[in-house]
Amino acid sequence: MSDDPDEPAARRRGLRGLLVDTTPLTASPAFAKLWTGTSVTQIGAQVTIVAVSLHIYEITHSTLAVSFVALWALGPMILAGFVGGALADSFDRRTVALVTAIVAWCSTGTLALIAFLGVETTWPYYALAAVNAASATIKGAAQGAILPRLLPTQLLPAAAALSGITMGLAVTVGPAVAGVLVATVGFSWTYLLDVVLFTGAFLGIMSLPPIAPDGRRRGIGIGSVVDSMRFLRRAPNVRATFVWDLIAMILGQPRVVFPAAGAIVLGGGPVTVGILTASFAIGALLSGLVSGPLGGVRRQGRAVTLAVAAFGICTALFGVVLLLASLGVDERLVAMVAVDDDSFIPANVVAIVLAGVALAGAGAADNVSAVFRTTILQAAAPDDVRGRMQGLFYVVVAGGPRVGDLVAGGLATLFALWASPLVGGALIFGIMLVLLRTARGFQRYDAHRPTP
Repeated sequence: MSDDPDEPAARRRGLRGLLVDTTPLTASPAFAKLWTGTSVTQIGAQVTIVAVSLHIYEITHSTLAVSFVALWALGPMILAGFVGGALADSFDRRTVALVTAIVAWCSTGTLALIAFLGVETTWPYYALAAVNAASATIKGAAQGAILPRLLPTQLLPAAAALSGITMGLAVTVGPAVAGVLVATVGFSWTYLLDVVLFTGAFLGIMSLPPIAPDGRRRGIGIGSVVDSMRFLRRAPNVRATFVWDLIAMILGQPRVVFPAAGAIVLGGGPVTVGILTASFAIGALLSGLVSGPLGGVRRQGRAVTLAVAAFGICTALFGVVLLLASLGVDERLVAMVAVDDDSFIPANVVAIVLAGVALAGAGAADNVSAVFRTTILQAAAPDDVRGRMQGLFYVVVAGGPRVGDLVAGGLATLFALWASPLVGGALIFGIMLVLLRTARGFQRYDAHRPTP
């Protein structure tokens, strides 16, 4: 046992050492309030994301129209990532987070208002969803730059794990709550729930002290963005966190094949799609709950590489399940899944369970990777560029999966449903093996001496 009083609490022994380290919540009351408020807010945000999609579909009866929700939001989110990072490096970060929280809250309130008024024109919903997404991106960039000012470096992995738990919980609970509320009380009251839950964000942000960025400030113009790109060019460890994530998201994003897998390969229809979608989030949530040992990992760059490699393996295993299921189904493995009172869809239950396990493993590995990538980014980036690096993080998170959707959809169309997860997962694993040997600087990244 180390005698160092600053040794992370994650080095505890026994069951307590395995479970998520909650030390950040007691070490910093400001972080505890911010984390609590954000946790409540994220559930509401997921409720609104699902409600808007369901609402657009009810108005248009078009899946293509539903896809435009994400398309409308993508451009503003990417722009907001750059602008939000510059704002966080130029002004008080508490003020930036508070102002953008107010904008997001007003956009959600306007969604509820026009739903109560019975507006059935789609463009206001698209526009408000885009404003909401852009505001949340700027707020997230500011909060990401705030955390290293609230906690010591050795507690950042535990803080990232706690954030992963809240996101996993929100992605798991939010869509379910949205579905129940839309079916029982309608869209307007569902949006109103998010308006109420969003007050948690204000409680968290208002508890923060003023947090002005350290060092030289460049303003929010093009020069600020160029300056951040120059920093990234001479910061190989920070740059690697983005590159490794892009590799995983572009090559290992199988969610676009879920509907066809439920309809054609695995069976079960919408029920199967829901299981597959939830499995990834549940895996991330469970890995967060047993994330205690992560705080004791010193070679965090190597940990990122191994986690992404595990993500590739699990994604490839999902592809293997789809391949084997497509080759033929034993009638003894098939059950009839009800989709309404009079309709049943045959489902390969064993294959669905195996696919769910593989995706849960992918979600767990992705969450572990995110914990270390977030920690490296927050610890290694100097405070005067930390906001812009957090903004770029959101650009990668927003853009990478959408490019991955195109890659997966193209492979599925050209070859087969199993091709994108199997080939993509295998490529991810192979690339990580190569990077373990070639990217030696990142593999040697030392959490005790963080360098960009």
